[in-house]
Amino acid sequence: MVHLTDFAGLFLVCFLAATVLPAQSEILLAGMVLAQHYPAWALIAVATVGNVLGSTVNWLLGRYVAHFEGRRWFPVKRQRMQRAEGWYRRWGKWSLLLSWAPFIGDPLTLVAGVLREPLPAFLALVTLAKLGRYVLVAWLAEGWVAE
Repeated sequence: MVHLTDFAGLFLVCFLAATVLPAQSEILLAGMVLAQHYPAWALIAVATVGNVLGSTVNWLLGRYVAHFEGRRWFPVKRQRMQRAEGWYRRWGKWSLLLSWAPFIGDPLTLVAGVLREPLPAFLALVTLAKLGRYVLVAWLAEGWVAE
């Protein structure tokens, strides 16, 4: 039986995983796929929307509160920001295709806001990256079930 609370939990974990808070959305998604109680396309859609919205929060933070960067509570340390800025300056908006990647993905989305990447381009590239990751995770989990 499908419960909306299960999808809400997946959404929340995926949202938080896109921020700098520690959360492992891939593990939850794979577990839900393995449980075979939910349509994979629906899980992928919920995970993608949650994760993209979390990345959009990073973009907003970068756009509007970057002047707080040196504060202890700021979500990304300077070293990570510098690495992400380097990637972003070298590859431009296309670096957002790495927004799914551990360690550099979240800072890249923050830097996109700092460097004023237009929101439509940001959303298109981040959605493509996040969707691709979740499709791969679901496909690998379903392959594991089939064996």
